[in-house]
Amino acid sequence: MSGQPFGPDVIAAVSRHMNDDHAEDTLLICRTLGDCPTATRARTTGLDADGMDFVATVDGVEVTVRVPFAHRLTERAEIRREVVRMYQEACVQLGIEPRPAG
Repeated sequence: MSGQPFGPDVIAAVSRHMNDDHAEDTLLICRTLGDCPTATRARTTGLDADGMDFVATVDGVEVTVRVPFAHRLTERAEIRREVVRMYQEACVQLGIEPRPAG
């Protein structure tokens, strides 16, 4: 089994979707699961079977952030479920109500 089950097209599409449609969620994930509580901006830069990569702005400086998935992913459909899980976990850590999954 390859270490990277997702091709460049999938990685680009997921990153674009996260950055265009879920920028606030990305920031919450980086602040909590990415251990960057003072981040003011964040964007998705990639992913592989084991985690998602981001760049977060902390004190005006961009830093790379890696957030591991709960388990190794092998199929594209798993990406959405895992990102939703990360978002919900971030909300719990911050004590905010996650919006309903839809």
